[in-house]
Amino acid sequence: MASDLARTYLETARSELREALEKIRHCVDQLTDEDVWWRPGEEMNSIGNIILHLSGNLRQWIVSGVGGAPDTRDRPAEFAERRRIPKGELLTKLTDTIAACDAVLATCDEANLLRVRAVQRHEVTGLAAVFHAVGHLLGHTQETIYVTRMRLGEKYKFKGRGAAAH
Repeated sequence: MASDLARTYLETARSELREALEKIRHCVDQLTDEDVWWRPGEEMNSIGNIILHLSGNLRQWIVSGVGGAPDTRDRPAEFAERRRIPKGELLTKLTDTIAACDAVLATCDEANLLRVRAVQRHEVTGLAAVFHAVGHLLGHTQETIYVTRMRLGEKYKFKGRGAAAH
C-alpha cells in the first residue's frame, strides 16, 4: 500500500500527463499535417519530431524505467524523421504512450518509487524517473504551444477558460 505522499505524487504525475496531452492535442488540432512538420529554422524541431521524441522519452523513462518493459528507444530516429507522418497518427502514438505511462503509474507502489534503476545510463529512483519524464513533457508542451502560435499567428485559438488556458 502506497503512503499518502506516494499516492498523491503518482496522482499528480498522472494528471500532468493527461493535461499536457490535451494541450498538445489542442495545438495539433489547429494545424494541418504540413504545419505539424514545419520548422521555425532548419536547426529546430518540428512539432512532429517533438511528438515522436516525447513518445520515446516517456516510454523509456516511465514505461521501461519504472514499469520494467523492454527499452527499445531509438532517440536519433525521433529527430531524423522527415516523412511527414499524419498528425492523427502522431496523436494516436502520443495518446497510446501516455495511456501506457498512466497504467504503469496506476499500479506503481512506494517501493518502486524508491528503487534505483538505470535509465539512459543514469542511476535514478522511480520517483526521479517520473519527475524527469513529466518535467520533460511539460517543457516540450510549452514548446509545442509556442511553435503553434508562431505558425498560426493571430489565427491561433486559445483554450477556453474552463480548461488550463495557454
